[in-house]
Amino acid sequence: MTDARDITVALFVGGASSERPVSKMTGRGVYAALLEAGYRVTLIDPAYGATQPADPDAFFAEEDFAPIDKRRYLAAVSLPALDDADVAFIGLHGAYGEDGAIQAALELRGLPYAGSGVLACALSMDKARSKILFQNRGVPAPEGFSVRRHADEPLETLERVKKDFGFPAVVKPNAEGSTFGLTLCKEESQFFEALAHAFDYCDVALVEEFIPGRELTVGVLDGAALTPLEIIPKHEIYDYECKYVKGMSEYVVPAPVSERALANLRRHALLAYHSIGCRGYARVDFRMREDERHYCLELNPLPGLTETSLLPKMAAAENVSYVELIDRITRSAL
Repeated sequence: MTDARDITVALFVGGASSERPVSKMTGRGVYAALLEAGYRVTLIDPAYGATQPADPDAFFAEEDFAPIDKRRYLAAVSLPALDDADVAFIGLHGAYGEDGAIQAALELRGLPYAGSGVLACALSMDKARSKILFQNRGVPAPEGFSVRRHADEPLETLERVKKDFGFPAVVKPNAEGSTFGLTLCKEESQFFEALAHAFDYCDVALVEEFIPGRELTVGVLDGAALTPLEIIPKHEIYDYECKYVKGMSEYVVPAPVSERALANLRRHALLAYHSIGCRGYARVDFRMREDERHYCLELNPLPGLTETSLLPKMAAAENVSYVELIDRITRSAL
């Protein structure tokens, strides 16, 4: 095995999506782990373009070093500092990070990167299309349909909801993460406002039946499903506050469900993972009813990787330390 001291990792952090603050948190954790594992690390924030901070701490600071712009990505990927990099580690979330955009730029650059490829990332970001692929492989998913801004009539959309599955219903952007733009509509009167809120983030909204019950997730590492984890949020759904505010959620791993349910969750997580052609690592999210029937909500090809994130918790349950997890993800690209 190649010594980590002989490998230079280009760690991409920050980015220009609405999940920039989350990406900085992931980046800080990954950076520390890579250094502890012995790698040489070059930090790159693609939203800064050709001019990058000299101080590593500036990449993770709350205040940005310079104005951010997605149009600067190509200049960042062309930086001479990447000439000596052996592999890229993408610590980005949301648009331009986990939707295939940065992956395509790195492929043009000829730099290997950890995680899924262009198509798998693009499909996972498109919740409506990925759900079709999940169901095609036998992975259960909530009933639902996509709605296009300016193309689909809101009143007709409302009638379809009432006909297909009724309320409560979930309305969310089709291509957004961290529950940005998501609304749990408990009654019909909330629907139009929820649709408008989703359209603030994306021109396509996804409307789905609400699955009452429990929130579970399954990590995948090197093609193997990890121990399922249950999330117990303080709110009715695992929203942004519950994800990122300390004390707003509890986590139990292994999830306290039957052995049969654990096995089915792992099996369906792998089916979802392979249905869109993922590689390296990912996280698959589910809702489970009282009778333990579960439904796949989405797949995240670049899940959060702070030391307290969900994937590291599941890895730790299988005696994989945080540093070892980051090392394995990095080496999977080599």
